[in-house]
Amino acid sequence: MKFRRSLSVAAAVAVATPVALFTAAPVFAAGTSTAQAQNQPTYAELEKAAADAKKEYEDALAAEEEGRKTLEATLAALDSDTHPLKAATITADKAAKDAADAEAAADTAVKDAEAAVEAAVTDAEKAEAQQALEAAEADLAEATEARQEADATAGAARTALDDARVAAVREYGKLKTALDKALEAEEAAEEALGAAKECVREDGLTALAVGLPSKVVAGTTVDFTLRVTNGSGRTLSVDPLAFVHVDGEPGGVKGSLEVKWSNGSGWNALDGSRPEHIAHIDTMNPGEHSDVKLRMKVASGAGAADAFALFAADASDAYKPCVLGPMNRYDFELLPADSDPGTVDEADPGKPGEDDDKRPDTAGKGTGTGTGTSPQGGTSKQTVQTVRTSATDTGGTLARTGTSPALAPLGIASAAAVALGAGTVLLMRRRKAADNA
Repeated sequence: MKFRRSLSVAAAVAVATPVALFTAAPVFAAGTSTAQAQNQPTYAELEKAAADAKKEYEDALAAEEEGRKTLEATLAALDSDTHPLKAATITADKAAKDAADAEAAADTAVKDAEAAVEAAVTDAEKAEAQQALEAAEADLAEATEARQEADATAGAARTALDDARVAAVREYGKLKTALDKALEAEEAAEEALGAAKECVREDGLTALAVGLPSKVVAGTTVDFTLRVTNGSGRTLSVDPLAFVHVDGEPGGVKGSLEVKWSNGSGWNALDGSRPEHIAHIDTMNPGEHSDVKLRMKVASGAGAADAFALFAADASDAYKPCVLGPMNRYDFELLPADSDPGTVDEADPGKPGEDDDKRPDTAGKGTGTGTGTSPQGGTSKQTVQTVRTSATDTGGTLARTGTSPALAPLGIASAAAVALGAGTVLLMRRRKAADNA
């Protein structure tokens, strides 16, 4: 049965308060090495096993329901006086009762004949009484034999009726057992699929900003690059995650920053009020990297302010629909127009802290165009043109592969003045994985 083969594979799976920006920490399942992955079912196989198990259970449930109706109908029929087995039982029981009555009458006749023998006085009377006794005893013996045969026939008829009842119950019992096993199999398959849906952390999957200055003057435009590197041992489908925001600016309104990303043939604007998946990468082999061009324009009337950028890479592979790389935070300053920024270094990601993976949420779904999430494993309408090189060929600022600093103080301070989308990026990423499933 296809289900059992698949099952064996499965057994082998309103706006939130600003402070909620960094409030939900993820619990990650352990990562899976390439060698381990080769010995486990793929997510598609687990999905098929779960679907087959569900179908098997539904079929077993339907069969059990029909079987229960059949059982009830069979038992009702067997209890009807018109059923052949029940009718035979009734007839046999009546015959047995009649035979028992006849035996009792014969026994009484024997006792009466014995009394007559005792009462006889003359030899002629004694001889006649003895002859009557012998005849009565013969009748009793015959009646006893007839009663025994009738009892046996009645017993056989009752046994046949009981056997029919037991057989009907046993047939239903088989269906009930099959249903119980199908339910256990479905639960096991769903448990295996649920385990596979758990997000795993992949520290080798990095998203680093290259060329993002630590200071930007109002009225200027800055081009920089987001480099996504697959330093893991698995082939991934990747959705870079990006968010650039000015502290204190409310969401949903045009802010001081206008950020766009390029798909190689045109520019797509980031929403700016929530994190977004951009530049979907269908296939990224181990050791490869992809560069996404970004352009940030600062409004000429912008005043001095603190700003930040969050970058990460969300991914999936054949075994896991939710693979999360570390989040990196870059803090930079906005300076008023005509300011002299002096020597400007690149903004650096801080060292990873305990809040490294506490991420803001994003709403909506899209196709990797900067308007929402892009289905992992699918084909974006505007897939980024990638540059593939060895992950070790990172030179310059890419040598800094540390992740973000502890984000709680900075994140909550930033969020205190920003009404962003509900929940956390982690929840968004998990919803995305569930949608893919």
